[in-house]
Amino acid sequence: MLSSACVTMTSQVSWTVLRLEASEVGELKDGINFKKNPEDGKCYIIFKDKDKTRACKNQCKHQGGLFIQDIEDLDGRTVRCTKHFWKLNVSTMEYVNPPDSFMQDELEVVLSDTDGSLELIELNPPDPWTVDPREAQELQTGELTLTYITHACMELKAGVKRMMFDPWLTGPAFARGWWLLHEPPSDAMERLCQADLIYISHMHSDHLSYPTLKLLSKKRPDIPIYVGDTSRPVFWYLDRSGVNLTNINVVPFGVWQNVDEHLRFMILMDGIHPEMDTCLIVEYKGHMILNTVDCTRPNNGRLPHGVDVMMSDFAGGASGFPMSFYGETWKAEFIKNERKKLLNYKTQLVKVLQPKIYCPFAGYFTEAHPSDRYIKETNKKNSAEDLNASIRTSCPNTLTWTPLPSSVLDVALALADQSNTNAITQPSDGTKIFKDNWNFDLYLDELNAAISHDIFKYKSWIQYYYNWAGFKGYNLVIRVIETDDEFEPLDGGYDYLVDCMDLSFPDRRPERDHAYEEIKNRVGVMRHVVVNGRLWDDLYIGFNNRMSRDPDVYHHKFWNHFQTELPVTAPDWDHFLQIVSEDSDLSKESGFCLLS
Repeated sequence: MLSSACVTMTSQVSWTVLRLEASEVGELKDGINFKKNPEDGKCYIIFKDKDKTRACKNQCKHQGGLFIQDIEDLDGRTVRCTKHFWKLNVSTMEYVNPPDSFMQDELEVVLSDTDGSLELIELNPPDPWTVDPREAQELQTGELTLTYITHACMELKAGVKRMMFDPWLTGPAFARGWWLLHEPPSDAMERLCQADLIYISHMHSDHLSYPTLKLLSKKRPDIPIYVGDTSRPVFWYLDRSGVNLTNINVVPFGVWQNVDEHLRFMILMDGIHPEMDTCLIVEYKGHMILNTVDCTRPNNGRLPHGVDVMMSDFAGGASGFPMSFYGETWKAEFIKNERKKLLNYKTQLVKVLQPKIYCPFAGYFTEAHPSDRYIKETNKKNSAEDLNASIRTSCPNTLTWTPLPSSVLDVALALADQSNTNAITQPSDGTKIFKDNWNFDLYLDELNAAISHDIFKYKSWIQYYYNWAGFKGYNLVIRVIETDDEFEPLDGGYDYLVDCMDLSFPDRRPERDHAYEEIKNRVGVMRHVVVNGRLWDDLYIGFNNRMSRDPDVYHHKFWNHFQTELPVTAPDWDHFLQIVSEDSDLSKESGFCLLS
């Protein structure tokens, strides 16, 4: 059962007020730029320099006058209001005339890594955690603790309440690509069943683990679970999962949810992936814990400063690019550079936010299956120890915690004295830290059951499936090849073309100019995805395909559609089988679609 929590406060919303295409972004000059939205005529100011791009509405905070370039400004940073001649330094967003008056409300600037476009995003309210502020009260030893379970799963004890984050305790994620690195504590499932509430950040299977929730639902189907109101529902797959959960609460962004007199939490959206990703602020007796999870730009970059505890991902290596693409010479250097950029970004974020305590988590996975040895050896990740070392250098006043299963952070002790060795309790001697058995066959047998599904007796499943998927009007031709575990074409497997321009299925590539991508998919995963209408994250993020493309360009529209925008209802394969049984030509159709 899905429900929406009832609240009286207005939820946080975000919208794009201006979008510039890559060509327009390239025309921005250093310094002040005035840009008008052609759709509504509203004007915005964009300030660009080598370090940062900032933006705001072209509207004075005093009485709403318009700004123009300040002719007295010698360094190109100040604009002047046409009403009362107030002046704004756009590089700092401070009003300099009159001094010490206002700060200009800033828009979030989001520059796309895929197409080079730029969007100005407005959040309302921008800092929702400031609503109904509470003074920090003194904490007693053991009153507020965090216990690390595994990967992104933490248990928060706040007074008499226990809250669990993102429980992935068993089974794989992304079909068969990710497996737990750390062995969960022996009582992890018992802890989960006894929790007062659960927060699940997003739909990715290393956070929303149906194998874990299946075990939970057998013991406590009515446990309260809270998720954000994303456009792609977090639990979109629940009805097909075989999991019976009856108390899922979808809550609006940026609104405090009261658990008891002292404990409350707020879910915030991600600025890059608002359709699916969220982060969390928990407050207990005025003490804040910020959990940014996997968000690329949590709350569009506006976050509380000086929180008591901050947690975030750290590892990298959580994408099909570059691991699933052919070509070896460039991969190692690319991965090294990406890891370094992520480590530097996380260090800088902590330096800006200045949390009292920082913990890297949500990156403890491994490509454990023997068929993915190449991925495991090549897909190097950041270590939590390296990130914490970097943070200690840049932020000497921030205590860092590298968690191990069952380790406990006592927030009261850590805040009182960072040097107190009792503030962090390490696992007891003999505790198993790393997994060495994942029960592969149990989960792979479940995936591979789809291989023999009746629909694959008829090659017209291809047209039925891609019509259901609904992606067209894009000049891309894909070739999809079913393979074995080692990505060798499967004897008797399907090998077909899809022309995404008109959603046709030609025998050979069209003569017109077009982009081309060849995708080799492990047959068990591909057919599991097809039969159940699952997102292609299982293939792409799970390293279950290999790709080449001509030209070597990332097709964001295609992958975004198949990773986030497929219909939430599965293909009606019963209807398909009925169609082929009633059509004499289709009923004679059998075997596989092979390209020569």
